[in-house]
Amino acid sequence: MHATYLEQITAQSDPTRAVEMAAYHKAPRRYLGVANPVLNDLTKVWRQSLDLPSRVNLADALWQTDIHEARLAAAKLLTQARIRPDGAVWALLTSWLPDLDAWAVSDHVAMAMQKRLVADPARLDEVETWTRSDHMWTRRAALVATLPWAKMNNPKPADTAARDRILGWAAGYVPERDWFMQKVIAWWLRDHSKHDPDAVRAFLAEHGAAMKPFARKEAGKYLKGQLE
Repeated sequence: MHATYLEQITAQSDPTRAVEMAAYHKAPRRYLGVANPVLNDLTKVWRQSLDLPSRVNLADALWQTDIHEARLAAAKLLTQARIRPDGAVWALLTSWLPDLDAWAVSDHVAMAMQKRLVADPARLDEVETWTRSDHMWTRRAALVATLPWAKMNNPKPADTAARDRILGWAAGYVPERDWFMQKVIAWWLRDHSKHDPDAVRAFLAEHGAAMKPFARKEAGKYLKGQLE
C-alpha cells in the first residue's frame, strides 16, 4: 500500500535540493529534496482519507523506507490532537526512538508525541525513563515531547507538578556537553520564560553557570536584563 503514497512524495522530488539537504542534515539516508509544505499538504489529505489503523500501518511502512521525507511524512500522519484510541499510535511513535539520529526527523516525531502526552499525561512516567537512555536523541526527545508544559498559560496543579518534574530532567542534562542537549535545555527554558519567568530565573541561578554560554544566553533571551 505504501508504494502509492511514496510515489506521491517522490513525484515532488528536487535532486539539487536533495543534495543540499543531505549535506545539511548529515544523517546517512536517502533524501528526495521535497519541501515541508508539500509534505504537509500530502499528509493532510492522507489523514482525512484513511481510517486510524490504515494511517498507523502507512506511517510504519513509510518509516521503514529510511527515506528522510518518508519519515517526516510518517510523523506528520500521526500528529493530531484528537486520536481515540491512541495506544497503537503511541506505541509506534515510541518504537521509533532508537532510530532517531538527526534533529529534523526527531523533532517531527516529538511533535506527534506532544499531542499524545497532552492527551494522556500519565505517559510522562514512561518519558522519564528516556532521560536515562544511552541514546542521546532519546534523552533529547524527553524535552522536545514535553514542550507543551513549557508553554501553558494557566497550568493546573498537576501541570505545575509535571513542569517541575520536567525541569528536573533538564537540570540533570546540564552536565552534558553535546550541543543538541544544551540546545534543547535552552529551548525548553526559553519557551517557558514567556509564561513563568521566575521559574526560569531560578533555574538559571542554580544551573546557568554550568550550561554552555550559548545555551544560557538563549534560555534567557526573553528575560530582558532580568538576569544577574
